[in-house]
Order: sequence, then C-alpha cells, then structure tokens
Amino acid sequence: MTRIRTHIARAALLLAAAFTLTACGINTIPTKEEAAKAKWAEVQNQYQRRSDLIPNLVNTVKGYAAQEKSTLVEVTEARASATQVKVDASTITNPAQFQQYAQAQDKLSGVLGRLMMIQEKYPDLKSNENFLALQSQLEGTENRIAISRRDYNDSVQDFNTTLRTFPQVFWAKSMYSSSKPMVLFSATASAQSAPTVSFDTTPPPPPAGVTPGSPPPATPAPATK
Repeated sequence: MTRIRTHIARAALLLAAAFTLTACGINTIPTKEEAAKAKWAEVQNQYQRRSDLIPNLVNTVKGYAAQEKSTLVEVTEARASATQVKVDASTITNPAQFQQYAQAQDKLSGVLGRLMMIQEKYPDLKSNENFLALQSQLEGTENRIAISRRDYNDSVQDFNTTLRTFPQVFWAKSMYSSSKPMVLFSATASAQSAPTVSFDTTPPPPPAGVTPGSPPPATPAPATK
C-alpha cells in the first residue's frame, strides 16, 4: 500500500511539474519558432511559383515584341540570379544571406514590372489569350508573395519579441540558446513611390512664336570688335 501511495505521489509531482513548466511558457519559444519557419516556407513557395511562370511569359512576349530584347534579357538574367541564391534553414537568422536573397527577388520584381508594361506598346500582345492567362497568374502570385511576406514578418516579430521578454527570456538563455532572432523583410526603396512610366513618343511642342515645321530661328552672329 505504501508503495502505491509513493508511486501516486511521484506521478502527482511529475504532473504538477509539467503543468508548472507549461504555465511558465517553456513550449512558447519552439512553438513560435516553428510557426515562423512555416511562414518562411510559404514565402519560398510563392517565389518559386513566380519563377516557374517566367519562362513561358518571356517566350510569349518574345513572339510579339522581339525588339524588346534588352528587357527580355534582363528578366531572364534576374530570374537566374534569384534562383542561384542559396537558401537553407540558416538563412532567416543570417542577415547577410537573407539580404542577398531578398535583394535578388526584389530585383526580379522590378524587371518583371517593366516587362509587363511592354504590353501597352503592342495591342496584339495585350489581347493574346496566353499572355492574359500568364499575366493573371503572375498578378495573383505577386499578391500572394506580398501576403506571405507580411505574414512572415508578423510571425517573426512575435517570435523575436518572445526571445526578449520575461519569462521566455529565461528559457531562451538556458534551454533554447540555439534559437536566434530572425530577419525581417523590409520595403525596397522603389516600393516607397509609384513608378512613372510613359510610352508617349510625341515630340515636345515648339517654343512660343515658332510655327511647327518651320526652320529654327537663325542664331545671331557674334558682334565684331
């Protein structure tokens, strides 16, 4: 009987210890860390989806606007650069590596924007069914990228705050010393203002008093001494 009571007492102590540790937030750090990693995986997933769309998009535009070679080359090269950046589990805790990845993706976003604006110069391209389908998919993917980056930032901010606040800071310095703050996405400089794009090829108006098509006024000869 005494042994039974002893086992019961030990079990009760273990349960009490478990509840105490849970109440102190011992599981908070790994829980939030895994949540942030899941958000990061979604960011990568959406960037990969965009990368997969680009070859078909470039080929479609090339069929209607081959003369836009420089922009097509820029997009192809930016895609290659973005896919060549190595990403692993340590990326989100390595500011330099994270910045390299983010900059490569932001550069690709910029040249893709210029590529999509080309359609304004080519009515046939603008009405092409394949181009319209790719455009719709790309726009949807860009929206999902923006959302996934926002969700990642929210989750990382929550996790980083947890590492610095009591009582979790105690666990961060003892049991979870390997858990490091994660890096946030920041807005690019170009994202702070809307781009100005114009395909207007109309020449500027002539100076006041000059009839269009007339020769420019003669420049007076310099005075002789």
